[in-house]
Amino acid sequence: MYGIINRAIEDLVKENFGEEKWLVIKELSGIDVDFFISHEPYDDAITYQLAGAISAEMDMHIDAVLGLLGEWWVLRTGMEKYGGLMKAGGSNLKEFLINLPSFHSRVMLMYPKLSPPEFQVSHVEENGLYLHYHSQRIGLKAFVGGLLSGLGKLYSSPISFHLIQSRDEGATHEIFKVNW
Repeated sequence: MYGIINRAIEDLVKENFGEEKWLVIKELSGIDVDFFISHEPYDDAITYQLAGAISAEMDMHIDAVLGLLGEWWVLRTGMEKYGGLMKAGGSNLKEFLINLPSFHSRVMLMYPKLSPPEFQVSHVEENGLYLHYHSQRIGLKAFVGGLLSGLGKLYSSPISFHLIQSRDEGATHEIFKVNW
């Protein structure tokens, strides 16, 4: 993953729990990186180790950590770093989700070594849709849930979602049923 993800984790911890807690979490993670460069690729293991250290130090389930990070990604990192791109995604939650499959194509122009997830949309209705999440990375469905929660907040739209298919149960990808 690119350094911007790890920087987002660092910012989330510092703002919500303090600089001292970040130093504890960083040490607990075993990561020996002084600072993360946003446009540099890092081994995925670093991100997983940081999330695991937050989980252990803050006594939070890893899914809660990933969900919190997903919301943070949309509301803080996404808007601060990619505000124009986020706004171009749609004028409301439904439009943004329908346009989500093309979002990472634009992001890859900025991060050429990116291995992004792929999103597909199906069963589009007036107040809901199915969001298909394909990724080479495992264990990030709670992060996607956090992204969805963050998007609901960003668009001031009540949102609910639940997982209707998971790789944990032998499927090829996750499917979220999303309603607003």
